[in-house]
Amino acid sequence: MSSVEIDLHKKLKQYFGFNQFKGLQEGVVRSIVNNHNTFVIMPTGGGKSLCYQLPALVEEGTAIVVSPLIALMKNQVDALRGLSSNDGIAHVLNSSLTKNEVKTVMQDIREGTTKLLYVAPESLTKEEYIEFLRSVTISFVAVDEAHCISEWGHDFRPEYRNLRAIIKRLGDDIPIIALTATATPKVQEDILKNLGITDANTFKASFNRPNLFYEVRPKTKNVDADIIRFVKQNSGKSGIIYCLSRKRVEELAQTLQVNGISAVPYHAGLDAKTRAKHQDMFLMEDVDVVVATIAFGMGIDKPDVRFVIHHDIPKSIESYYQETGRAGRDGGEGHCLAFYSYKDIEKLEKFMAGKPVAEQEIGHALLQEMVAYAETSMSRRKFILHYFGEEFDEVNGEGADMDDNIRNPKKKHEAKDDVVKLLSVVKSTNQKFKAKEIVNVLVGKVNALIKSHKTDEKPFFGTGKEKEGKHWMALIRQVLVAGLLKKEIETYGVLFLTKEGKDFLESPHSFMMTEDHTYEAAEDDTIVTTKKSGAAVADETLLRMLKELRKKEAQKMGVPPFVVFQDPSLEDMALKYPIDFKELLNVHGVGEGKAKKYGKPFTDLITRYVEDNDIIRPDDLVVKSTGANSALKLYIIQNVDRKLPLDDIAHAKGLSMDDFIKEMEQIVYSGTKLNIDYWIDDILDEDQQEELHEYFLDAESDKISVAMEEFDGDYEDEEIRLYRIKFISEVAN
Repeated sequence: MSSVEIDLHKKLKQYFGFNQFKGLQEGVVRSIVNNHNTFVIMPTGGGKSLCYQLPALVEEGTAIVVSPLIALMKNQVDALRGLSSNDGIAHVLNSSLTKNEVKTVMQDIREGTTKLLYVAPESLTKEEYIEFLRSVTISFVAVDEAHCISEWGHDFRPEYRNLRAIIKRLGDDIPIIALTATATPKVQEDILKNLGITDANTFKASFNRPNLFYEVRPKTKNVDADIIRFVKQNSGKSGIIYCLSRKRVEELAQTLQVNGISAVPYHAGLDAKTRAKHQDMFLMEDVDVVVATIAFGMGIDKPDVRFVIHHDIPKSIESYYQETGRAGRDGGEGHCLAFYSYKDIEKLEKFMAGKPVAEQEIGHALLQEMVAYAETSMSRRKFILHYFGEEFDEVNGEGADMDDNIRNPKKKHEAKDDVVKLLSVVKSTNQKFKAKEIVNVLVGKVNALIKSHKTDEKPFFGTGKEKEGKHWMALIRQVLVAGLLKKEIETYGVLFLTKEGKDFLESPHSFMMTEDHTYEAAEDDTIVTTKKSGAAVADETLLRMLKELRKKEAQKMGVPPFVVFQDPSLEDMALKYPIDFKELLNVHGVGEGKAKKYGKPFTDLITRYVEDNDIIRPDDLVVKSTGANSALKLYIIQNVDRKLPLDDIAHAKGLSMDDFIKEMEQIVYSGTKLNIDYWIDDILDEDQQEELHEYFLDAESDKISVAMEEFDGDYEDEEIRLYRIKFISEVAN
């Protein structure tokens, strides 16, 4: 054992109290102590910061740590000061310091007290700081969150691009250590090139977190109820719920509180004091759940977070991986649940619209990977690890069964011939199309790009049109993970054949394809959908009986079935088993009027069914609203009674017409009358009203999409929706 070796273990014990290194730490520390450029890819929770803190403490001079996160710097400085009797051991140098504080920092560095100096990249561009740092001994420069260098990273920071030039100005042979918790092969290559350390010793830990369970559920209008149910099933455990917008964070935190869950909101719009207080409450376990935007968690090191819920799908797999990585850092269970609806993806795409084209292209490419992850039915773990350039054996790999897709496998079928078709099209179009275009070629759909290449005139155009586009998209995803195709990231996702792909075309063999999930976007025109997700499966037998009863009741009254109760209400009854009037009011879309008018035969049927089948009814999950909603409903009812123009009512509440109509639909579907004749008479003449009335009276379903198809452009979507409100109000309520 060399003296350095004994020393390192001794120092590890002395400073950090550990008897041994974890994972790759020792190799990394040795590489730095021996002055080699070093590159570390280590998932969150792998002990990344120790990799540069220990060498900094044992080497001569000061190590500079470049980090984009002020909160993280502060946390680390506080932790390091706890290791030493002298606070000068670690400092932050950024724009928030006063002149005197800067003086103290410089003094401590000069005297050799400061071992680690944390800086934001911007601080390193200040001439006075550069001059000063040139005059002292720098042991090495650590670039933390190094993925910020790459525009292909999920967190690109332009100021990171100039780090190489700045470090060169500090001295010629200062070793660089770059560290990141998430990086695809493309981003890794970018980091090494950009920092000019292609000779670096590279240490890459596995991205597999075997203790995390990955699950994706369809996001319905009932998502709050699904979240409350999940949190209550895990009561007393710590969890984080991520939302995209501050507004949603506030609303959801309130809804959870009203429903008896201890939760606090966290986002950048709160003042610093409140943020710090909420973070501490979570760390000290005064609250169980924090509802947050992604501003939360960067500096959080709470080892026993037991679940991470994504109310909205994140912008990239890197973000998703990093955020889910905050669960189960102590090696115990961690449940990662994401709610997915394609509508959220469309929202994210809209946010990108104002950005430069290159940035939009990258953003879209990252988003499409997220869609693929959500919709895939193969092992989610294998999918994520493939994304980060790591192989995984989904049968025997560690943590292989911690995955909703593996526990509830979808059917597989032989797809050898389809794979041949797919690979042939990629080859015949000269490998210059992205997945979406390849699908269009297969199904025979012409667009401008296909026209410009005259692809629609080729014999292979439309060779896969007997199957839907969705089938081909799912197959492309599975073929990519199987390694027969690869995506060239520089060309924004153009598909190329790999060597294995070419071999497959030469001699095709069996390829078992898994059926994809279909998370249909919730219908625009049903008030709510309770698609059955993992946690809540409606009782299919009871649902059938309720539908038959609805048909009978509707015939008695001479109205269409949907007038009695909508499908989502019946599905909710088959989930909650309401047996009296009061309980019926907890069912989705059932208000007092509706319960009084139609409820009795339904609760009677459910009571008999529960008794006959010894059903244990769930502890009633009633999502209490925060009151804001009922105030809005009251406002709408009162102002419609006063016959105010609908667009004025919407405008007064800051609602778009679309959202305002949705609110009115909720009101009439739960059994309250709204008389909007004064508005309808303005927009539709008598004949049109009669035509629409006849249509809804005979219709099997009240879906707007079906009505639009029926009338084939005679009416606007809005006109039909407004007439439907009048119809339900008069006929049903």
